[in-house]
Amino acid sequence: MAKKIFDHFEEILGSLILMVMAVITFANVITRYFIFQALAFTEEVTINLFVWLVMLGTAIAFKKGTNLSMTFIYDLLPRKGKKACFFIGTIMSLVFFALLAYLGYLEVVDEIDLEVTTESLAIPVYYYTIALPVFSVLIFVRIVQAALATIRRNEY
Repeated sequence: MAKKIFDHFEEILGSLILMVMAVITFANVITRYFIFQALAFTEEVTINLFVWLVMLGTAIAFKKGTNLSMTFIYDLLPRKGKKACFFIGTIMSLVFFALLAYLGYLEVVDEIDLEVTTESLAIPVYYYTIALPVFSVLIFVRIVQAALATIRRNEY
């Protein structure tokens, strides 16, 4: 059961976030239609949760091997060239998301130290930005998992 949840963590959390975003946005539309007043907090929440969805979608893409890539030149290479490109691309992706996790961590620490709050709800900003380092680590893990699976299958 735990393995199944871990394997589909992004899909489960993404579905819940999307549901929350839809309900909040629908509530905003209804209030604007009936009382002619927008709920200011809904835009704040949906915009920030959209960042969470993008990060989760990135993790899903790397996990399934469906991340955006241009393979025209890669497809023309011999097997050794494909293998080298695979390892270079994997290492570059790992470095990028490791840096993103580190810089996201620094951002969260700064927001905690400065006690920055959001404009409409007046909650700490790091409630939203914690997604950057946490999901970057998740993406890092998914890249490693996908790379190991590719190496085991010997499919470059």
